[in-house]
Amino acid sequence: MTRWEPNARGRLELAAMELYGERGFERTTVAEIAERAGLTERTFFRHYADKREVLFAGSGEVPQLLEAAIAGAPRRATPMAAAQRAVETVGEAIAEQRGRVFARRRRDIIVANPELQERELIKLASWAATIAAALRERGVGEAAARLSGEVAIAVFRVAFATWVDGPADGELPELTRAAFAELRSLSRPGTGRTGTSPAAAGGARATRRGKRPAAAP
Repeated sequence: MTRWEPNARGRLELAAMELYGERGFERTTVAEIAERAGLTERTFFRHYADKREVLFAGSGEVPQLLEAAIAGAPRRATPMAAAQRAVETVGEAIAEQRGRVFARRRRDIIVANPELQERELIKLASWAATIAAALRERGVGEAAARLSGEVAIAVFRVAFATWVDGPADGELPELTRAAFAELRSLSRPGTGRTGTSPAAAGGARATRRGKRPAAAP
């Protein structure tokens, strides 16, 4: 009978994040992660396919969140409004389940490794494709669906970067709404010059401080 390990997944995740921060992702082995967690390599592989999956665990649940949010949007909602609803839903889940500290540590690990950066971009592209597919199910045309998906993910990335590096009182869903409001304002003459929305202001502060670009969990 397999020995039950209480909260094994959480212990492995904590150990991996600590070691990635201390030694770097490439120099950390599965054996070291398991040892730090007080578990076996066999237990690690029951929870994760490889050491990269520690950083991308939970990503598989996002498409369902996106699809459900778009399906539940009011029938009269525009494609962009439905896409905004979807990424706000994901933002709420990330903030609740992971939190800012984890997101910041994860970002630092990913931006230090080109392979992980590529994996992150592929993940975000798949989210945009999921949004587009869900919009097409609502009868939205191909071009409008694809554009809405790509733009929604781009806006979410701006909001996420602001949340990760911004003041402690900024919440991801609110920053996402602020980033979409900033986007809408760009179509009005004389706007978008100073970036006074919370998302734009936070992004500007992060840039001035030389912060790294954020990776969305």
